[in-house]
Amino acid sequence: MGELMTPERFSECLLHIRWTPINIAVALQCELSWIEALEAGNEEIPAGLAAWLETLAQAHEALPPPVTYRGKGSKL
Repeated sequence: MGELMTPERFSECLLHIRWTPINIAVALQCELSWIEALEAGNEEIPAGLAAWLETLAQAHEALPPPVTYRGKGSKL
């Protein structure tokens, strides 16, 4: 059996994906209070959710945003 995702890793994955708790609650169409409970360690993070978040976080880690566009602005 795989290791459970910790609340710390849950929060870290959200940071890599650039999601707030509200963003993931909207994506999952669940209550924000449940996401907050996951973050606080008051609810166990389901294995399927953990695997999905790990996959997304790893993709974002491997493919960071291009730095080419930093500081860009409109010429209008």
